[in-house]
Amino acid sequence: MSLVTTPDVDGRSWRHTDLKSCLGTRLPRLPHVLRLLSENHLRETQEEEPLLAALDDWLGGRPTSFEFMFRPNRILMHDTTCTPALADIAGLRDAVAEAGGDPAQLTPQLPVEVSVDHSLAVDVYASPAAFSRNAGNEIQRNAERYAFMKWASANMEGVHVNPPGTGIMHTINLEQLATVLELREDGLAHPDMLLGTDSHTPMINGIGVMAWGVGGLEAESVMFGQAASLAVPEVVGVQLTGALPPGVLATDLALEVTHQLRLLGVTGSFVEFFGPGLAALTADQRAVVANMAPEYGASTGFFPVDAQVVDYLQRTGRPDHLTGAIEPLFRSMGLWFDPAEAPRFDRVISIDLSALHPVLAGPRRPQDRVAPAEAQVAVEAAIGRDLDAAAGPVPDGAVGVAAITSCTNTSDPRMLMAAGLLARKAKQRGLRPADWVKTSLAPGSPSARDYLERAGLLEDLAAVGFDIVGFGCTTCIGNSGPLPAVIETALAEGRAISAVLSGNRNFPGRVHPKLDLGYLASPPMVVAYAIRGTIRGDILTEPLGQDGNGKNVYLSDLWPTDAEIEASMDAGFRAEDVPQAFARASANEVWQNIEAPRSARFPWDPDSRDLRRPKFASLDEGTRLGTYSAVPLMVLGDDMTTDHISPAGWIDPASKAGEWLIERGGDPKDLNVYASYRGNWEVMLRGLYTNRLARNYLSEDLPPAWTVLEDGTRLPVFEAADRQRAGGQSVVVLAGERYGMGSSRDWAAKGVALLGVRAVIANSFERIHRTNLIGMGILPIELSGGFRPHEAGIKPRDRFTVEAPVEGLVPRMEVPLVWLRADGRAQQLEARAAVETRQEVELLQQGGVLAAILNRVLKR
Repeated sequence: MSLVTTPDVDGRSWRHTDLKSCLGTRLPRLPHVLRLLSENHLRETQEEEPLLAALDDWLGGRPTSFEFMFRPNRILMHDTTCTPALADIAGLRDAVAEAGGDPAQLTPQLPVEVSVDHSLAVDVYASPAAFSRNAGNEIQRNAERYAFMKWASANMEGVHVNPPGTGIMHTINLEQLATVLELREDGLAHPDMLLGTDSHTPMINGIGVMAWGVGGLEAESVMFGQAASLAVPEVVGVQLTGALPPGVLATDLALEVTHQLRLLGVTGSFVEFFGPGLAALTADQRAVVANMAPEYGASTGFFPVDAQVVDYLQRTGRPDHLTGAIEPLFRSMGLWFDPAEAPRFDRVISIDLSALHPVLAGPRRPQDRVAPAEAQVAVEAAIGRDLDAAAGPVPDGAVGVAAITSCTNTSDPRMLMAAGLLARKAKQRGLRPADWVKTSLAPGSPSARDYLERAGLLEDLAAVGFDIVGFGCTTCIGNSGPLPAVIETALAEGRAISAVLSGNRNFPGRVHPKLDLGYLASPPMVVAYAIRGTIRGDILTEPLGQDGNGKNVYLSDLWPTDAEIEASMDAGFRAEDVPQAFARASANEVWQNIEAPRSARFPWDPDSRDLRRPKFASLDEGTRLGTYSAVPLMVLGDDMTTDHISPAGWIDPASKAGEWLIERGGDPKDLNVYASYRGNWEVMLRGLYTNRLARNYLSEDLPPAWTVLEDGTRLPVFEAADRQRAGGQSVVVLAGERYGMGSSRDWAAKGVALLGVRAVIANSFERIHRTNLIGMGILPIELSGGFRPHEAGIKPRDRFTVEAPVEGLVPRMEVPLVWLRADGRAQQLEARAAVETRQEVELLQQGGVLAAILNRVLKR
């Protein structure tokens, strides 16, 4: 690899990878994502010839077995993904010490930034006291887990925890951490690149930072020195033309992109946006679209670096020496966006921004875009009946939860300003939310409070029930808190109740375990639906309500103009707010007062309900590969999300997990959420597959999370797995399309590993979950040829023979797989190993990521 020196950038010279010379005439024909992967690979390996040969193959449309080596300059985590990762590390430290090694060797080799954003619940709302009371409850519920995180940051160099109240991890990354360009003390300059343990990590792609989401297991491997290995991806181009018309917001574009790319099918692909329409989108708007990458199934939603990116960095208080260096150095590296370039893509679609209009997505998947006029029809189709027109305290089709929430939309200040302006006009007309609606506002950043207050909009939002409840993910991650009593009653009476949120996911049970219906919408649309109180009819053409004079008020009367939004931005937004608000929030006295032990090994408390030494961080773990006969433990359908596999939300005191906690002193009225127990395998194991839509097709009328043994005995799945393990019987899980879509949570794989599962056999896998399975040593096997497990009539006494020998496994190989029915019939199934790289093969051979880390450390 050659370096080139660029003189006179901010008064000094910088060295960087000479991409222009290395890639030559290939460079302008390559998408930016491949340019960036090439730059990182060259810095990591110093090898040019294999890379150039692979790029020539890709440009020529030929297959290649080449693998990029990718090493990020930092890792990003949040509190519910860092907890299991840090528990793994603590367990591995114990194993190293017990083997006679130095546990302190297990310290991350890259900077690890942790946010505390996933634990805040909306207990109190529509009140000036909501913020302080919710924050107090958060600390009280999670004090032991937070002390564990503080132990990690105190005893592991490079681990830094951003306290509760500092915002959502992706907003912190966007506003605070991302540099776009790394300027090192040794004079080397290179693009900022990272990995995050959350599927929405690609939000940072909106400002041209290469990043994608990985499972906690893959992040652990990278933390301890293993470069990520990446097969040459399919790159899909999305050409943008025109400009968004008045009244259309970034949410509408994001939902349109999600809809179109899910139809196209881009699972695991790298998506890059290009075309003349980019110039018409601010970096904030781009980040909204990039954030939805996991919803459209892609690894990235990348926007190249241009003047809009530099403008964003200046608007959020980045230093002048950085912002002034970006354009000249990115031009020198060949990474500055040129709208005249026409790079090659594997596939291309075009979207005319000027043709878009306000939309929703739902009522059960983020890719199901609907016009507001179609919302009622879509709900009726989902529930299989017409909405009841009879009046009542809460109407059939009511909005039960209206939440401005999540990094997706609240990181674009213009959309919060738009919500505030709509609230102001509603207040002026005397409108209020319907009595039954639970309202909340949880911005992604504490700077939002400053600019909304300066623009005079905080009071207006509070007037219609949208007081700030905290700075965290809240409703979007399932921490919506208790439902209003009238909504609980309406649900018990069989009424259809929907959530409307400015989030990114609306899977059944995601927002709240009792809510199966939800619509994604822009922040001002959330306020409008709160006022209307129902999804019935068409919110665009029918009255929201009546003013004090009895006159109908329509959404068009309240919707802010683009000029009004920009005027609020001018009045409210200040660059200095971002670092100053973050600094104030970081000085969290309650957080500072949490005590943490000082020791290389974590002192596990055997009576703790929050933390347990992980069973799988030990020397006893071996490979799950081999040739074997297995019985089906679970047979699942399509769209089994990680929420269905391993829940994040409220714990039912009557559940197996609830019973376990109550037996050990847990309060039945406040057991917290599953996400807070990801350091306790006992709780997480009992939560597996408990979502009521995770139907096990092995038998009719099985309760959620139950299965059937060969002798007909019905048991909870974790108890059945114990019995199979005791009898030496191998087990597998079978599923349909898009298995593991949704959040990156590694517990959806860890829990299945604790069940003893050797392989998951599915019609297709979502990318991050596939890698998490491999990280736990579980072989993902992808079916083809039309075989659909949940439609095949698989019975408890059937068996599946799998041939996946340890030494014979190679990427994408065909796997001999036979379905042996209890009546003696045998069917050969078409299947392949969903393993993409040689590095993944090696992990499976060793038994997963944790075994590989332990082997490396003990070998040293």
